[in-house]
Amino acid sequence: MKYARQHFLTPMPQVASLAALNAALLERCRARQAETAGRHSQPIIERLVADLAAMRELPAVPLEACDMRPARVSSTALVRYKGADYSVPTRYGFQRVLVKAFVDEVVILSGAAEIARHGRSYEQGAFIYNPLHYLALLERKPGALDQAAPLQDWPLPAQFAQLRRLLEERMDRRGKREFIQVLRLLEVFAPETVAAAVLEALRLRAISFDAVKELVLGRVEKRPARLDLTAYPHLPRPDVQATVPGDYRVLLMAEAAA
Repeated sequence: MKYARQHFLTPMPQVASLAALNAALLERCRARQAETAGRHSQPIIERLVADLAAMRELPAVPLEACDMRPARVSSTALVRYKGADYSVPTRYGFQRVLVKAFVDEVVILSGAAEIARHGRSYEQGAFIYNPLHYLALLERKPGALDQAAPLQDWPLPAQFAQLRRLLEERMDRRGKREFIQVLRLLEVFAPETVAAAVLEALRLRAISFDAVKELVLGRVEKRPARLDLTAYPHLPRPDVQATVPGDYRVLLMAEAAA
């Protein structure tokens, strides 16, 4: 057995993830099916077929090779498992949950519903955040946007920062809330779809959450975005009048007064 293991994993595979390792091992297994092993004269594939015929059927529900433990969500929407903290959506604060820890990821359930999934960390004291878990709370408290630890170092495309700057220049505090609403579109739609819609909104100078949302829906539904101002009666309407030469007298009066 020791010889077979050394032969099978020689050379030692260099892979980026557990999934890649499993794929590499499967490929090696299939490549050896026509070979013989040990004192057996039959090819490995023939022995495998005979073994499978003698085995019982696999259970209908796959076995989950994980450690399952109950836990409680903290006031900061974190669940601790073996020295590392993993985030969940803030609405689950203080609730009891079930942690399913696999070799490469941690899944957190509330009842039968999966509420969070993270890559597993083996570092003591690590904090594993999903920024999306905190956006609903930040929408109610937009002033905490810059201080929110889960959003620090969030690798958003550059157009998001530009959109935020323009929203805050135009609407101040309300603009910050609208920017968080734009970020919440990432809870539902693919990041690349939202990023493309933000870029298009900047190009069109349609600086609002409603415009970005409509552009996202247009991309998802494969239709032109309906950016019609008649659908937004609360927006001020411009009243552009013809210029009258007499209006410039005020400039002459100001010069004379100086």
